[in-house]
Amino acid sequence: MARTCEVCGKKPVTGFKVSHSNRHSKRRWLPNLQEVKAIIGGEVKRIKVCARCLKSGKVTRAM
Repeated sequence: MARTCEVCGKKPVTGFKVSHSNRHSKRRWLPNLQEVKAIIGGEVKRIKVCARCLKSGKVTRAM
């Protein structure tokens, strides 16, 4: 799945960009995804993980 954290499932959120004159136009907020090599089930795999999962230690990185 594209643009989704494979640990917590965080994905893009949609909403409106609101200008000073209060005009609304659609926009997206994308998660801060990093592609890392991680140890999953004893194997080294390449996964997309959000920065929050990396910082909190939910992923063990392979060196």
